Amino acid sequence: MVRWRGREQSDNIEDRRGQGGGGGFRFPFPRGGRGRGIRIPTGRGGRRGGGMSMMTMVIIGLVMYFVFGLNPLDLLRGGTGGPAPQIDAGGSGGQTLPKFEIPGLPGSRTSDQGNGTRTAQRPATSPGKRTTDEAGQFVSVIFNDTEDVWKRIFPSFGKRYREPNMVLYTGYTNTGCGPGQAAMGPFYCPLDQKVYIDLSFFRTLERKFGAPGDFAQAYVIAHEVGHHVQTLLGIADAVQRAKAQNPRAANKIQVMMELQADCLSGVWANHADRTKQILEPGDIDEGLNAAAQIGDDMIQKRAGQRVNPHSFTHGSAAQRQRWFRAGYESGNMNACDTFNAARL
Repeated sequence: MVRWRGREQSDNIEDRRGQGGGGGFRFPFPRGGRGRGIRIPTGRGGRRGGGMSMMTMVIIGLVMYFVFGLNPLDLLRGGTGGPAPQIDAGGSGGQTLPKFEIPGLPGSRTSDQGNGTRTAQRPATSPGKRTTDEAGQFVSVIFNDTEDVWKRIFPSFGKRYREPNMVLYTGYTNTGCGPGQAAMGPFYCPLDQKVYIDLSFFRTLERKFGAPGDFAQAYVIAHEVGHHVQTLLGIADAVQRAKAQNPRAANKIQVMMELQADCLSGVWANHADRTKQILEPGDIDEGLNAAAQIGDDMIQKRAGQRVNPHSFTHGSAAQRQRWFRAGYESGNMNACDTFNAARL
């Protein structure tokens, strides 16, 4: 069990729980077709006519995301596109993809240091209030740990870490990327530089995905913060440009980005434990299990689908575990340059 009680909480928590609601949300139809959507009601389960339970909504959202390659940020922006572009991800008999000119990480041969890469500016926000419930306190402490780690690491390569905000919400909330809903699972919006999470996701992670444990939850939070690190370093912008220029390679580029965020979460775990001794025996195993259970191949199997590497957007169970482990065991951001790795 992660040692978190009695430790400092983040000042950057926006607690919107109980404020969201209603209206449902339209997921883009997986086969395209004039903007038709699958309506996911937001009513509470267990009552006649009340719609699906929150847990069911999260499951459907994850299936749409992982099986059909739909990016939650595309959903947030109201996109209606069909299935994600498909490429040969295996390397045998497929096309040879061009080298992706995407900034790596500090010290890598494609580092963005000194090349003028723009980093996003986060709008100023007022400090958040301390949460009082146990679940809220836990995520606030873990979020504070990510702030401490990245504020120490960034100056080592001449940059300043700008802290993101974490928004806790129930069901539905507005974001800088458009309307967001719990069915998407936790996500990061680069336009307002905030991590969004409905804490009911953690129940789903445990009960439906077989990934219990507080470090499994910490891994999820650290992964989303990893996307913030990518935004600050200009990697996220470069990824979007590369995907637009190489649409047939979009899946592979996205996988590289997600695996890098997994690796960065491992780097965080290494540094947080070295400075605060947060880990107990079994915690890293919880994280590795969570990484596996939300691998694209596991999601597809759980949905009754044939495993299709061409449609992966986050990486297989083995890949996600391997990159988390690479970050954790090295504690070094340079170990996370997935864009130049010989093997994912």
